[in-house]
Amino acid sequence: MLKQLTLAAIGLLIAGTVAIYLNHLYQLREESRLFAGEGQRVRVNDHELNVYNEGSGEDTYVFMAGSGTASPMYELKGLYSKFSADHKIAVIEKAGYGYSEIAGDDRDLDKILEESREALHRSGSKPPYILVPHSLSGLEAIYWAQKYPDEIKAIIGLDIGLPEEYVEYPLGRLDKLFMRGMNVMTRLGFQKFKAISYKQVFNEDMMRELLNAATNAGRSLKLPLPKGTPILFLSAYTEENQDSKYTLQKEEHYQVIAGQLDAAEVVRVKGKHSLYLYAPDEIFQLAEKFMDRL
Repeated sequence: MLKQLTLAAIGLLIAGTVAIYLNHLYQLREESRLFAGEGQRVRVNDHELNVYNEGSGEDTYVFMAGSGTASPMYELKGLYSKFSADHKIAVIEKAGYGYSEIAGDDRDLDKILEESREALHRSGSKPPYILVPHSLSGLEAIYWAQKYPDEIKAIIGLDIGLPEEYVEYPLGRLDKLFMRGMNVMTRLGFQKFKAISYKQVFNEDMMRELLNAATNAGRSLKLPLPKGTPILFLSAYTEENQDSKYTLQKEEHYQVIAGQLDAAEVVRVKGKHSLYLYAPDEIFQLAEKFMDRL
């Protein structure tokens, strides 16, 4: 009897997984109708990247989403719409993000950076840029300023990760296992979100970008700090964690880097890690004031 129940349970599990996967494929087909007309898709290397442009002005603010953001163009809209009233903005959707195609490569930092530069160029945006990175994209923004300082007017960092942190605290085995599991669930269709998230919630490119974070950060640490690039470090905090070891250590790291730059500030902004969702008006005002002082 027990054997029969076990076999029946296994059969139901397999049937359920197949049903979810078939539904996932159906949703991807339905979603494909939506993958047009949003932003500008440009071909870089052997895949297409999406760049969304809005507004006009002397300065171009380039918004760079953090890891795992299924649709940067929609996710960051509450923030970049504040800037686009007086400035030109561009939202880069890296390979595997938003309306961009999945590259399927190792997500090497040099490759990510060159693709961002080329995508902006082909979509009509010219340097110098004011970069607005969130979280993991802080790596690319700092590396960009290190390699091509003339292209970066300033960086407005939204609770960004620093190269030192990714090297000092690399992902552990359980973290890597969890991410691989998330990726498998995404491919099978267990991640149930609407529209674009069926395709992008945690795909191969996002997984490899995170898995290679420490290696990519090491590339940045081999180069001198971008001393001449002004950086505004916006540090997220909540009432619950404002005095936590993590928050204080993060801000200490920001202060150490800021002290080595010609122009830099560290400002606390109340909100969770996805700061752009909690304080878009404050971020905009702080960025405007910072740029006015330069």
